Amino acid sequence: MVAVRVSSRSGLPSLLLYLGIGIALGQDGIFDVEFDNAELTQVFGYAALVVILAEGGLGAKWKEVRPVLPAAAVISTVGVGMSVGITASAAHYLVGLEWRQALIIGAVVSSTDAAAVFSVLRKVPLPPRVTGVLEAESGFNDAPVVIMVVALSAVGPVEHWYVLVAEIAMELAIGAAIGVTVGWLGSLGLRHVALPASGLYPIAVMAIAVSAYAAGALAHGSGFLAVYLAAMVLGNSKLPHWPATRGFADGLGWLAQIGMFVLLGLLVTPHDLIDDFWPAVVVGLVLTVVARPVSVFLSLVPFRIPAREKILMSWAGLRGAVPIVLATIPMVSGVAGSTRIFNIVFILVIVYTLIQGPTLPWVANKLDIAEDPAEADDLGIESAPLERLRGHLLSVAVPAKSKMHGVEVSELRLPAGAAVTLVVRENKSFVPSPTTVLRRGDELLVVATDPVRDRTEERLRAVAEGGKLAGWLGTGTSPASRTPGAAGPQGGSAIPQAMKLAKKLGGAGTGTRTGLNGSGSGTKTRP
Repeated sequence: MVAVRVSSRSGLPSLLLYLGIGIALGQDGIFDVEFDNAELTQVFGYAALVVILAEGGLGAKWKEVRPVLPAAAVISTVGVGMSVGITASAAHYLVGLEWRQALIIGAVVSSTDAAAVFSVLRKVPLPPRVTGVLEAESGFNDAPVVIMVVALSAVGPVEHWYVLVAEIAMELAIGAAIGVTVGWLGSLGLRHVALPASGLYPIAVMAIAVSAYAAGALAHGSGFLAVYLAAMVLGNSKLPHWPATRGFADGLGWLAQIGMFVLLGLLVTPHDLIDDFWPAVVVGLVLTVVARPVSVFLSLVPFRIPAREKILMSWAGLRGAVPIVLATIPMVSGVAGSTRIFNIVFILVIVYTLIQGPTLPWVANKLDIAEDPAEADDLGIESAPLERLRGHLLSVAVPAKSKMHGVEVSELRLPAGAAVTLVVRENKSFVPSPTTVLRRGDELLVVATDPVRDRTEERLRAVAEGGKLAGWLGTGTSPASRTPGAAGPQGGSAIPQAMKLAKKLGGAGTGTRTGLNGSGSGTKTRP
């Protein structure tokens, strides 16, 4: 827990602290534990990476990723190829590694680490386009890099480049198709089948994401791409009990990171790193100041992205545990010089993560890209399906910057079949009237029937972003398109129906915040 707090406050990815713990436990450390099982480390690292990618996909916002999806796809494929070529050339000509070893190093370190990127970027308020490209890239580029490293580490001659490119394209296509399909089917099932306990939803979501990896691997596709896309689909599907699911996935991701990093620290032998320190620094310098910027700028030529954002993306190509895990592949395959490859990658990751991680906010500020953290508030909705009553409960919290502040309840213009049934203000709850003015810090209990659940959420989001005139300003549902009968304060007869529904659910009119979030009976929303 101390390591988590230190990493959060310092801006360093937790990688370094957990690696330090593993090194302290291992050879040359305090406890001098001997551990050299590279195969076990690789298996555990793959399992941890699946969980980390699932957690990252669940947190990826489709509205941010969708506009930049082509750019992220190009930079994670074509850009990776450029980076591999430049870095491998430096490893061969400047460090003296033979070509197979140089290409393996180039491939291994060309993958940005999902855990490092997710943990750092979510503390740095950047424009959605930059965050979207970087997070999607870190989720996508593991797949082609794994295929490349496995092919280069195989016994016998390396395949021709065009055969390798075709194999990568095929595996990515299979993985993408399986990931989207599994995610869609899983979200469809979770939205229409009420599980007996709310605690089962987080487990079900993670199980579906992991099954996407298994299906992708069995179909000879990219399991890593499959799990990331499946998790992204699930994370943008308005699933029940969403905050609980995100919290569970986040905790599981932390556990996966801790276990993986400590194991990698145990695997390394510190006194063997001395001879490879300067070669690692040289390769890392070329990667950071030449290969990464060249791959970013050239890959993004077809896209209208400002140069300063490209500079930030170049600096934000964080490496973490993923390259170190991938460096165990040649060790398991018995590639000549694989121990040196592992040592160079290990040193490179530590040195340049120490440099890039803490300085990323400073670089963003110098480039005038960082945003006001308060501007990043978004409307998050947890929906609890009430299958027997064919309804949903939505709990909406009004933060300081929301334009819902000052809006009357009647001005929300919710569709017929939806109503605000309770307002909690300064720890006191009351049933609102049509003229009740919403304030910052209010929490609302909105009851919606099943047919209008999605339209209700869309309208709430629109008012949160555009205020009471959202319908006329081009956001949300326009007044003309509302269902007849919805023009009243809360959609006409919706108030008494919703109140009856609230009473059936346990007297929401007199309940407390705790009562709104019970198993199968509550929803939480944050504009």
